[in-house]
Amino acid sequence: MDQQSTYHEPVMLQECLEGLQIDPTGIYVDVTFGGGGHSKAILEQLTTGRLLVFDQDPDAARNSDILKDDQRFTFIAANFRHLKRYLKLHKAEKVNGILADLGVSSHQINTPERGFSTRFEADLDMRMNPGIDKTAKEVLNSRSARELQRILGMYGEVTNAKTAAEAIFSARHNTPIETVNDLKTLLLRFAPKHRENKYFAQVFQALRIEVNDELLVLEEFLAQVPEVLAPGGRLVVMSYHSLEDRLVKNFIQKGKFDGELEKDFYGNVLKPLNSVTRKPVEATPEEVERNPRARSAKLRIAEKEA
Repeated sequence: MDQQSTYHEPVMLQECLEGLQIDPTGIYVDVTFGGGGHSKAILEQLTTGRLLVFDQDPDAARNSDILKDDQRFTFIAANFRHLKRYLKLHKAEKVNGILADLGVSSHQINTPERGFSTRFEADLDMRMNPGIDKTAKEVLNSRSARELQRILGMYGEVTNAKTAAEAIFSARHNTPIETVNDLKTLLLRFAPKHRENKYFAQVFQALRIEVNDELLVLEEFLAQVPEVLAPGGRLVVMSYHSLEDRLVKNFIQKGKFDGELEKDFYGNVLKPLNSVTRKPVEATPEEVERNPRARSAKLRIAEKEA
């Protein structure tokens, strides 16, 4: 198995490539480089084209070394919320396609010390960029009960968010909540019987989204896409939970994240992108069996009018 496969197997690889409709001479952006699986496949279809990739994780930056000698390839060590700024810096102000594979990578989940997984004992970190100050541990030990309830309820869709938040708030006054096992032990009594793993996954998702500002980052990124896409350019986004997918769906369908459709004087809908897929594309049963991470993936494709 090669380095990309062990780092992170790309989800719906063929569907992503087809969605991008790659022009061998075009300029493409992968805003979530990770293990480089999608990027490597895009590069294989380019001749004189370019590929610019974003990733804020130093582990991904090190993984990009395998492509550093390829003149068509540019690695940008930054959060993709800064899309427009860095494309301008690298003289790629209009691009033919943008790929975003959202969420946490397999590598991040499977690296115990990163604190993303419920399976390993570790400090509650959860930073995609280890250079930022905010960690899950800091969130748990500094936020008010009401704020913790908001985070668990909004970002994890935890049904007993108020009870769990109050338990965290109360317990930390005696002993700080610092590790994965600290949090799991505290919340075990609130987890539904036989569904403990799902419950902890929801709690961890909520903390991870808060630590990394994931939904705000996604909104900021999507808002920049219409400006940097060339006419006829494609946006391909894979999301892994309903909060992300809702933002992507609303932006593609309405050109905004909430509210009613805006129309011009003649009743034509005003939106910068057109949906290519009526419903989100999902992985085949064969892929899900091979790569369980693909089970929750929803792929949406949009195009800027030519």
